[in-house]
Amino acid sequence: MKEPILFRRNDCLSHEQALYWKDLLYRTIKIGTEIEVAVPKGMPRPAFEASVRETLQPSGSFERLGPYGVLDVITEHAGIEVRVIGRQPYFSALQRQYTSILRVLSEQGGRPRATCGLHFHTLTPGLAEPGPEIILANTWNLVRRYAPELRFLTSGGDSLAALCRRRNYTSHLEMVRLSPVPYCMSEIQSELKASHTVPEHNNFLNLEHVRFNAAGNVSVFHLEFRFPDADLSPTSITAKTFLFLALLLKAVELSQYGVIHVGRIAEWRRKCQLLDWLSNNDGPLATSDTHNITPEIIEELRTGTRELLELLKPIFDRWEHNPSFEVLALLAETPISLLRSSGRGWGEIEALLAARASADETGLDQADQRLMRAIELAELTGCSAKQVWQWQIARELFLTPTELERRLEQLDRLRGLRWDERIGTMVFRL
Repeated sequence: MKEPILFRRNDCLSHEQALYWKDLLYRTIKIGTEIEVAVPKGMPRPAFEASVRETLQPSGSFERLGPYGVLDVITEHAGIEVRVIGRQPYFSALQRQYTSILRVLSEQGGRPRATCGLHFHTLTPGLAEPGPEIILANTWNLVRRYAPELRFLTSGGDSLAALCRRRNYTSHLEMVRLSPVPYCMSEIQSELKASHTVPEHNNFLNLEHVRFNAAGNVSVFHLEFRFPDADLSPTSITAKTFLFLALLLKAVELSQYGVIHVGRIAEWRRKCQLLDWLSNNDGPLATSDTHNITPEIIEELRTGTRELLELLKPIFDRWEHNPSFEVLALLAETPISLLRSSGRGWGEIEALLAARASADETGLDQADQRLMRAIELAELTGCSAKQVWQWQIARELFLTPTELERRLEQLDRLRGLRWDERIGTMVFRL
């Protein structure tokens, strides 16, 4: 964000409060999804739904993950919806989970048609204290400010003339007019509930599950990001999970200074125009008509998406073994919609994104693992100096001094290393 524009408010968080809420939310947030797919051609929907349910074995309870982490399988428009239980996200665990779920859907013929979406529920079950309203206000306005870019990044159509599904079930029409200045967030929720333009549940960012206390702070935090299109790439879904987590944590940081503005008048009008071009009800077969999105506009959207990711980059940098940023950086240039419109199938798309994700893996070999274990478990202590420790650990692991130095440098980049003089050994910082 080149020129941050902020509304000044008297309820800003202190630096200490921001640290507290970032840590608390990161520890308590769970993110679940609703994966929609259409029925295979020629197959009755009840038969397809029953077959998927039998295979995925939904637990029927938020307290039990079951073999696939699925809550239930339900009827949705022309297909089915698989509701995935919210979890505290960890990249490799989520990637494995979504790989297993999507393999079932693909093998049984599920199709991501334009009637289908991918909804992300972000919630903090059991949070014992109300969250500051300004955090929700900044989340709302971050989504508003970067709505065209978020729509582009999560688009999943299969042609340049239909990059996105129709607007009906992910409408921005109310969102663009409702600002947290002068409204407070409880008033915005009331406006959305009373709207005759957009059903409350179908808003771009759905607030219907949020609850406020008498002071206007958030007693139940539960957002639904409804705008992503259907997606059959587990790596893509996993990376987008962290995108929404990063947006929320960035909203906490910004709450030290005020509420982020959507931009100057001319910039905001352009954002609204881009949203209308990306997300409308004018295309055939439940698609959006995106013929106005020229190569020049695609480059404009790419520029804005890069700006968003640059803003969020410090959040991603704090997460270990998490290649989400690298995957999102690829999707910022070529979202699922552009990959599909270029003729790539879902298998090719997943291979491309998984390769980008694996490029960030540590690549540690067995000697590195043994060295990590020696440090982690403090197997060699009481050394009088760092050089003495290095000489002894190299001998025990059958490494030359040069090999050990190289491996220590790699571990330092990954985990951070320091010499602990008190116990006479190397220890990890992270």
